[in-house]
Amino acid sequence: MKKFALFLLALALMPLCWAVVMATPGLFSMVPRTQGGLFSAEVLALWAGLGLFLAMWLMRFRPVKTYVFAHEMTHAIVGLFFGARPSNLKVTMKGGSVQLTKSNVWITLAPYFIPFYTVLLVLVAAIVRLSLHRLPCPPAWTFAVGFTWCFHMCFTLKSLGEEQPDVKEYGRLFSWILIFLLNAAGILVWVTVTTDLGYADLWNSLWNRMSSAYLATWNFMVNLLHRLGV
Repeated sequence: MKKFALFLLALALMPLCWAVVMATPGLFSMVPRTQGGLFSAEVLALWAGLGLFLAMWLMRFRPVKTYVFAHEMTHAIVGLFFGARPSNLKVTMKGGSVQLTKSNVWITLAPYFIPFYTVLLVLVAAIVRLSLHRLPCPPAWTFAVGFTWCFHMCFTLKSLGEEQPDVKEYGRLFSWILIFLLNAAGILVWVTVTTDLGYADLWNSLWNRMSSAYLATWNFMVNLLHRLGV
């Protein structure tokens, strides 16, 4: 019964996934540009960082222990947030583990949608931005965001291509939809924090697309039911 409810929730989240995807290029184009061109230096640096790690990955650069540490630490930190007590953290080239006194969907799936190193970087950026009211050399920050986020995504996709008890526990469709949604939404947040965008820009961009996506879904369902004679 729980998995069926999560299956229905996954279906309900699909329009939101589409809204986030559609909001991405619009938000990128809103980053202030000092020169002409479609995108700012910050956005180009983001793609450069992403492309660099992807090239390294394709050349078989696989820092497995770095990823395993991030994976298990994410389990542990999110577990702490929900009141669990982590212990016996283990990290090896063949995998890792951490014991927790409780679990839920967020603790279980957190490593797949929280890019550990990107979040650390963005937290530092947020502190610097609050202190100085502006980040020094924004393209360097967005380059690092692209690099670390691509690191996270490459290992996440590799992990999801294997048998993962974490994913099966809550149903594959729901797990994949949640992982996709939060990863896609996350990159919008990381870009907002490390550029001159405001949080109102992020919200407005998402709200407009989200409203359109759910309205289109509602109209589609009404027309479908009408054609079926319901």
